[in-house]
Amino acid sequence: MSGGVRIALLLPDLLGTYGDRGNVLVLEQRLAWRGIPSETVTVLSSAPEVPESCDVYLLGGGEDVAQTAAMRVLSRSPGLQRAAARGVPVLGICGGLQLLGTEFTTGDGVRHEGLGLVDAVTEPAGERAIGEVTANSVLAGVGMLTGFENHLGRTRLGAGSVPLGRVTRGTGNGHERAEGAVRGHVVCTYLHGPILARNPALADLLLEWAMGAPLQPIAEPEELAALRVERTRVRARNPK
Repeated sequence: MSGGVRIALLLPDLLGTYGDRGNVLVLEQRLAWRGIPSETVTVLSSAPEVPESCDVYLLGGGEDVAQTAAMRVLSRSPGLQRAAARGVPVLGICGGLQLLGTEFTTGDGVRHEGLGLVDAVTEPAGERAIGEVTANSVLAGVGMLTGFENHLGRTRLGAGSVPLGRVTRGTGNGHERAEGAVRGHVVCTYLHGPILARNPALADLLLEWAMGAPLQPIAEPEELAALRVERTRVRARNPK
């Protein structure tokens, strides 16, 4: 990877609530701290095609209308699907999770076919899940995940995927205390935050998958530790 890591930010004009774009900044910065160059490729919904040559793909969350429009774009130009089939890492947030699943139903009751990169079906619930979430990740080395959720969908996983984590606070998928979904190098979650700012171990795991090599450890900023402690305190003050 002599030219550095190419990061694809997909459809930020449609999907990107709660600062999901910040996940790109986290990947860029963590590479820069290690002296590794990066290039971010922003793919808008008006782009003629979705490139399949990037090293890691990020997809944020959005409302039903935006989500449905994003589905049309990604189905028309399957660069993301081709990259994922080669094992390129993909991170999908909230609405991105639902798009990457096998099927999702929007709030108007209409069912939509998903991209099928993870085995997950989403249906709307009677009320929104809003608030802080903590979960213990099943991915080696990631540990506790923290984030903020705001979603109506409830996601049930099939046999072809495993949860990203087990919820200890909050709702997550809303089934079996699962949070998110993982299949191969495709990682999905309901956590905003942005999630990679709050959970740098997950950011580094995505980068290691993208580069095909372990990363050198770096010292974490003090602000990060303070943020994670603060979020844990929120859990303690407001147990669910």
